[in-house]
Amino acid sequence: MILDILENAHRYLNLHKGFAKALDFLLRPDLKELPVGKYEIDVERVYAMLSLEPGRKKEDALLETHEKYIDIQLVLSGTDTMGWKPKSLCKNPTGAYDPDEDIQYFADEPDAWVATQPGAFVIFFPEDAHMPLISSEQLHKVVVKIAVLPS
Repeated sequence: MILDILENAHRYLNLHKGFAKALDFLLRPDLKELPVGKYEIDVERVYAMLSLEPGRKKEDALLETHEKYIDIQLVLSGTDTMGWKPKSLCKNPTGAYDPDEDIQYFADEPDAWVATQPGAFVIFFPEDAHMPLISSEQLHKVVVKIAVLPS
């Protein structure tokens, strides 16, 4: 997991070849004005999802993991207090991994909480279980999904 602010995102370009296209999208000057929805950046290798939705309580959420995609979650407004735990330490799956949705849920408690402010982003890798959208306010954010194995 990586937490940083958008102006430092260039430091992570060498982590994966899809990060450059993701960063180009995240630096769009009109990002906050784009309608909610899915945006294809590089076919299914890199895409973004913009959302505007109410936050949820910790007790109403589960940790989640993804095997096929890395998440870059950028907060545009509100504070998203995301939970984190190493996937290897998650012991309470609520079901099997769903390859079609690329998600598995766990009922474990996060080991850490990251209060992510507007302009900050978190990168979650497949080994990072995470619990996003924890807030008492409306959250405007973008999640860029980057395929772990580029095709």
